[in-house]
Order: sequence, then C-alpha cells, then structure tokens
Amino acid sequence: MKKRYFLIIFTSIIFTSCSSTKPVDEDLQVQFDRAMNHLEKKRYLRAQEEFNNVAIRGLHTDLGDDAQFYLGESYYLNKEYILAIAEYDRLIRRMGFSEFVQQARWRICQSYVEQSPKYFHEQSSTDRALSKLQEFLDDYPTSEFNEEALETIAGMRNKLATKLYESGRLYIKMEEYESAIITYEDLLAKYYDTEFVEDAHFQIVKCHSLLGDSEKAADYLMKNRKQFSDDELLTAAEKLINKKDKN
Repeated sequence: MKKRYFLIIFTSIIFTSCSSTKPVDEDLQVQFDRAMNHLEKKRYLRAQEEFNNVAIRGLHTDLGDDAQFYLGESYYLNKEYILAIAEYDRLIRRMGFSEFVQQARWRICQSYVEQSPKYFHEQSSTDRALSKLQEFLDDYPTSEFNEEALETIAGMRNKLATKLYESGRLYIKMEEYESAIITYEDLLAKYYDTEFVEDAHFQIVKCHSLLGDSEKAADYLMKNRKQFSDDELLTAAEKLINKKDKN
C-alpha cells in the first residue's frame, strides 16, 4: 500500500512539472519569431541578442541554422561586416547541410566588397573580395547571384587598375618615365579587361617618347596598334613619335 501511494505521488509530481513547462521547440520558435520581428524593424542589436540565444540553444534543432544565418544578417544589415563574416562562416563550418550555405557564402563576398576602400588606399580587402567572389562562382556556377558577382568583379578589377593607372601618372609628373612604363605594363598584364587598357598603351608610347627613344615608341605602337579603338588616341600617339623624330 505504501509503495502504491508513493508511485501515485511521484507520477503526480512529474505530470505537474511537465504541464507547467513549455516545450523547448515552441519556446525557441517564439524567440526566433521575436528576433525576426526585431530584424524586420531594423532593431539590429535586439535581433542579434535573440538570434544568438536561439542559435546556441537550438544548435541541434531545425531552427539552429536559420538562427545562425539571420544572426549574420543582423550584423550585415547593421554594417558590422567583420562580425557578419564570422557568423556566416560559423554557419558554413558547422552546418554544411543548411539551405542557407549558398546565401551565407554570397553575403561573405558582399561583406568583403563593402570593406573595399577607395582606390588610393591599401587594397588587401579588395583582393580578398575578388578571391571570395571567384570561389563563389567556381562553386556555384548556376547561382542566381552570378550576374551580380561578375559585375562586382569587373568593378573591383577596374578599381585596382585605377590605382596602377594613377600611380603611372604620378611617375610621369615626377619625370620617372621608366617607372611609369613598368607600372603601365603591370596594369596591362593584370587588368587587361578594364577600361584603362587603351590609355595605358598610349602612356607607354608617351613615356618612351619623353625618354627620347622614338624608335622604341614607334616599335611599341606598331606592335600594339590593334589595341587602339579610339582613332583620336592613336593619332595622338603617332604625333608624339613624329614630333620627336622632327626634333
């Protein structure tokens, strides 16, 4: 009789305890929905706190990767790109199965692009962005983001070409023509698909002429004549050579 009484009491305690506690999944869903609401209303700090809690508590649930991705989003949209990269990368490393992996990879690319400075600053972030963009294209050749990725790559390569082009101009102002030629040759080797190609060829002809070597200038122009689509620029290059020859 005592054993039976104890069993009834024990069962009653368990039932009471369970009925007074919400299921974990339901609690996580409520917190996740609250975090999404904060994100939609641009309350990014609140969203970060909520998503972080869900990501930790729900690591092995269906909400784990959702929370981890949107935690990255809450940093990205708040322009905290370094922290965003860290959270997206955590999703990729821990949850490679997630449907958010491709989006996280794209956001990492965008985060590096956002950190890329003006052309006259140090460009390691730009190089890193280009590397990530190319990796993305290699891994997701049919992604919906590919067109934007290609356009972004073109823009960033143009920025790097601008840096070299302006460096060459500076060398010319300093009358360091040989250094200018090396710089423009570097531009042509690395950024052959940018808007500065034609003018870089012109500047090399100009530098050879300014060095007093019209023969090298003429030889260079002859070898690269087909690179000039702008007739006025081609004519200007020819005039530089003819002017030196007359002198």
